Amino acid sequence: MNQAVVHLVPGGPLMALVGNPNCGKTALFNLLTGSRQKVANYAGVTVERKEGRFVTPSGKSVRVLDLPGAYSLYPSSPDERVTCDVLMGQSAGEKRPDLVVCVVDAANLRRSLRLALAIKRLGLPCIVALNMADLAEKRGFRIEPDALAAELGMPVVSTVAVQKDGIASLLAKLDSPSVWKAAVPPKTGGVQADGQGDHAAVRSILQKLDLDEIIPHTVSDRIDRFTLHPVLGPFLLATLLFLVFQAVFSWAEAPMGWIEDAFAGLGELAGSHLADGWVKSLLVDGIIAGAGAVLVFLPQILILFFFILVLEESGYLPRAAFLLDRLMGSVGLSGRSFIPLLSGFACAIPGIMATRTIGHPRDRLVTILIVPLMTCSARLPVYALLIGAFIPQREVLGMFQLQGLVLFALYLAGIFGGMLKAWLLKRFTAVGRLLRPLMMELPVYHLPTVRNVAIGLWQRAKVFVQRVGGIILISTVLIWFLSSYPAAPENADKPAIEYSFAGQIGKAISPVFEPIGFNWQISAALIPTMAAREAVISSLGTVYSLSAEADDEEAAERVLKDHLIGSWSLATALAMLAWFVFAPHCFATLGAVKRETGGWKVPLIMAGYLFGLAYLAAFLTYRLAVLLGAG
Repeated sequence: MNQAVVHLVPGGPLMALVGNPNCGKTALFNLLTGSRQKVANYAGVTVERKEGRFVTPSGKSVRVLDLPGAYSLYPSSPDERVTCDVLMGQSAGEKRPDLVVCVVDAANLRRSLRLALAIKRLGLPCIVALNMADLAEKRGFRIEPDALAAELGMPVVSTVAVQKDGIASLLAKLDSPSVWKAAVPPKTGGVQADGQGDHAAVRSILQKLDLDEIIPHTVSDRIDRFTLHPVLGPFLLATLLFLVFQAVFSWAEAPMGWIEDAFAGLGELAGSHLADGWVKSLLVDGIIAGAGAVLVFLPQILILFFFILVLEESGYLPRAAFLLDRLMGSVGLSGRSFIPLLSGFACAIPGIMATRTIGHPRDRLVTILIVPLMTCSARLPVYALLIGAFIPQREVLGMFQLQGLVLFALYLAGIFGGMLKAWLLKRFTAVGRLLRPLMMELPVYHLPTVRNVAIGLWQRAKVFVQRVGGIILISTVLIWFLSSYPAAPENADKPAIEYSFAGQIGKAISPVFEPIGFNWQISAALIPTMAAREAVISSLGTVYSLSAEADDEEAAERVLKDHLIGSWSLATALAMLAWFVFAPHCFATLGAVKRETGGWKVPLIMAGYLFGLAYLAAFLTYRLAVLLGAG
């Protein structure tokens, strides 16, 4: 394969990869394009668009689209709708493909070939790629490409997308001018315009080629006896999720520290070469701090997506969704919702992005709305500060630590809030009461390939930095401006924050928060949380003018903790904890929701209902604590 570097530019022949889910289509796309690919969304929809470019042996440059998986040309999900629109030339900003490569699972031809015949009816030139042909042969399922091509009236090649040379026959075929012309009608005939004859046509083809047999995936069947067992299966899944959850936090701790130290050092270096003034403050406190706030969560996101990609590549992910479908269905969700919700414990943004795997629009929207209720890692510094300051270290029942139980209760509160919201939508909306059984293919198990996992991680990292970084940087610069201007006068007798826009806003909105026990300092400190949740810690130190009392970050946190103990009541601290369980998310999360839903309606609804939940939870907590004498 020619490895010449080709820039992704418009023009040239367009080839589309089409196939059922789990047929190896994306692995074939990765092998064709390598790193020469870009990821975006299709115009007007939130389905992921993968585009790349490759060069044939003769030097022909071809642009290729990896279309979303589809079972037919009668769309039942946003993914299938995009595939149909592209094939029919109805996709905004994209021309109709010059050639379609229909990727089929060589061991599951009966269903795959129906899609190939449907594409042929569209009048598009088409090549059938018998993918995973090596696995089919190991199971005694040998297919002669030439014989199948004669029956279909279309070129057929064998491919092995997990091997470097597994697409040689496809690349060679693409240099033939004849494949770029529409195919002739199949020899079997009987293919009706509405597709009703496809089933009979495929059965006839397989019978003629002595392939009309169901070949059991014996190894996968044996593994599924354990992974899909009604008792052992959920236990294995729970254990796996526990290990993934632990890895996301424990493995990420060191690289997150390196990133924090790197940006702290960069800030000090930049500050040492700049004179005091707004330029230095903007660069150090705004831009560099904002970039650090973005990248510090990248290790957690990459670790989480590493496990998701491995589980997806191995074939286990659909089985996990199957195991959880009954539990999720009891509150009106699909089993496919569990991966986005799991992602939300690291950061809501990748969780929201992961909802793209949910086909039904209503289920996807509900999942997007409740992902922010999962306790993301940005809340942990706030919880640690307040629990450490106000919850005593003592044992409960001789075996549990009270502080740990409070933290566990905060996690449960978020989960319970999300499940309750989903159940309410199921109970009180007509569409929520519709029964949508989970129907998905369980692919064979196989070892993940390092190449595909690496490309997947690179794509996720690039998308996260590009899409999220800009929003957080803008938000941080905005908060920096509000906290820095107007500057305090020379003879100021109050902390500088009180003269700034942030301080003025804090005092203006403090009457709204007084019923839940928040003073104006807390109200002002909540403003930077619109950029990042954990920013409330440094903001509290700023509004209480404590920064000068500590030499380093650890000392600053001790000073702040001591100050809060002396100035806050226990009722206020508990209300603050309750507030952060449900508090509206940062601008970056709302921006991600806006991109995924195509407008500001859903993010504004999300911000409104989260504010209402947070206020209600804090109000009830504060009043109950005061009633019990904690005020």
